[in-house]
Amino acid sequence: MSNKGLKICLVLFLFLLVIVSVGMVTLFLTVFKPKDPNIMVQPVGLEHFNLSLLTNLTANVSLPMVITMVNPNFGSFEYPEAMGYVNFHGGIVGEVPIQGEFVPAREQIVVDAWANLMLQKVVTDTRFWADVLSGSLNFTSTAALPGKVEMLKILKLKATVYSTCDFSIDLTSRNVDSKCSAKIKL
Repeated sequence: MSNKGLKICLVLFLFLLVIVSVGMVTLFLTVFKPKDPNIMVQPVGLEHFNLSLLTNLTANVSLPMVITMVNPNFGSFEYPEAMGYVNFHGGIVGEVPIQGEFVPAREQIVVDAWANLMLQKVVTDTRFWADVLSGSLNFTSTAALPGKVEMLKILKLKATVYSTCDFSIDLTSRNVDSKCSAKIKL
């Protein structure tokens, strides 16, 4: 009798273990699956930007930017200081130091940054004047944010967020249109 009871207990335990395992796998493949963050980059203060600076080839311009990061995941993300880059038709024309931050799970943060543009590299590009005559300057910014993801205070993984933003500056109205995409790699 005790041998039969032991077998029933073992079968029930294995059945329960299978149910819990299937439930955990289902949760990790659906609810806890890493989702790409939403990142928005918006240059600010262009209404006070002096276009005559474009003729001074030795000038470097610091352009203030507001970076909004939305974390849709159930895990928090923390990254150290990083460097982003501003490209003009494929060539690097500026750097954006990005301060390290902690992005809580399912929340958003706003980070202020400054894009340090090297005007000589922008103005000496052969496509610069064609862009000026068309009325807009088109830039691309890229950044890689290596950091750590923490899920449920238990699971800690290394991850990197790759962000690419295309933004176009309308020279007459000084409005900025930006489109960003971001991917997370574990």
